[in-house]
Amino acid sequence: MKYEDLKILDELRSKGSISEEEYQREKERILNSEQYTASNQKPLWGIDENTFLLLMHLSQFVSWLIIPLIMWATNKDLNENVDKHGKNILNFSISYAIYFTISAFLIFVLIGVVTIFILSGIYLICIIIATIKAANGEYWKYPFTIDFIK
Repeated sequence: MKYEDLKILDELRSKGSISEEEYQREKERILNSEQYTASNQKPLWGIDENTFLLLMHLSQFVSWLIIPLIMWATNKDLNENVDKHGKNILNFSISYAIYFTISAFLIFVLIGVVTIFILSGIYLICIIIATIKAANGEYWKYPFTIDFIK
């Protein structure tokens, strides 16, 4: 983002749209601006934030909780959004583990089988929705989640 803005600024100077003084002033503003040094601009494991968050949500399909936990634990102090999404994923996984356990106990009552299928569908759909939202730079709180980690 910073480099794109500097390139545009240089093009404006080359075309004579802005003076050298205006160019230097704007260049200094861009280089010292907080929006370019915010935590969401720092690459995480060599990838941009939205992609990292997308992978963090998607990795639940591969390892349930292990990979998202590692991704969250290694970057939670570096990036506010990683911390927020990571806690959301952990709370979601723990909550649904409890729901699945309760459903397993209810299996003897026959309602448990139906409940397990319904929970499985909700679980998969929620991961897909959260992944899409994270890819678009949005935060989406998983439904029916108990906040164990705050």
